[in-house]
Amino acid sequence: MRLASLSLFGLGALSGVKLAFGEEARLLTVLFGGDGVGKTTLLGAIASTRPGHAIPILPRRTREGEPPFAVSDWVLGDDDPERPHPLRVVSPNAQLPDDGGESALRRREQALFDKRAQENGGHAFVAFSGARWFSRTPVVLASPERTLLRYDVRAAPSFDDATRADLTRDTKQILAFSAIGRALEPNDLGPLDAALRDATAIVLRPFGATYEGVHARTLEPKFSFEGREAAFEDLPRAARHLLAVAALSIRTLVAAYPESERPIREREGVVVIDDLEANQDGALLRHLPLLLKTLLPRVQWIVATSAANVTLGCERDEVIALRRDQDVDRVLVHEGAFAVLH
Repeated sequence: MRLASLSLFGLGALSGVKLAFGEEARLLTVLFGGDGVGKTTLLGAIASTRPGHAIPILPRRTREGEPPFAVSDWVLGDDDPERPHPLRVVSPNAQLPDDGGESALRRREQALFDKRAQENGGHAFVAFSGARWFSRTPVVLASPERTLLRYDVRAAPSFDDATRADLTRDTKQILAFSAIGRALEPNDLGPLDAALRDATAIVLRPFGATYEGVHARTLEPKFSFEGREAAFEDLPRAARHLLAVAALSIRTLVAAYPESERPIREREGVVVIDDLEANQDGALLRHLPLLLKTLLPRVQWIVATSAANVTLGCERDEVIALRRDQDVDRVLVHEGAFAVLH
């Protein structure tokens, strides 16, 4: 599953904004713009209008009294390889003009895929809030069937609620479960542990750190950093952020496709990250686009940033620049070679 396009209606300055993610739904898109242009709102619209999960977009009413809504087109790829055209997902409260019955057909099609997703999983989607943070919570073990291996396709991410953005427990739990499971059942959770070790090697390499497994007494993940054994909390903040992105994304790909024979890191999905630059080392920013594409090469990454250095590591068609035109109270979209100049 990958996002091909998104159109917004009745959403203030973003009304009328249309974003194209390439004919083949390119694997990386960077939404670049300053504060207040609506990057987080765009990510929220994507999260609320996707296969298996479509809910009304807030605010419920605009100044004109019309409810805001979004229309998104998704290339389903491995989720439905024989499908000839994208799946269109429309907000439940959308007020579309009469189109000769096409809207009704699209809604029936959407309902069919919603039911299929709830019954069979799939349509892997992961979202990271710009308010993400890390507490000093110890690892807490619970049933992996309820925590690690269960994927709720209708789980609603929050991009502005910091109370739900502590990533420590989930990250530690994924690493601990995979290591313990591999020791007990190599043929079951072994592939998950191997994928996590490959992924952690990629995200920790810029910091000179390595993942060493789980501590035998505490069951806490342990690392090697600056020539000594280190706990998760001892890693640089930037490393913890990237480690969480890797671990939670891989966990979702495993839980969403439990019967897939495709290697875990080669499965399809969509990962959206708000404020990619948050708590990152400035010298690393231009390398983040390549790092993400290397981490999960078939996942579609949609990230928002206000840091120009991030765009330096992108191809020309991977950047969409957003600028607010105060004269007409609209957000303008710039693409192509000169997007970063706006």
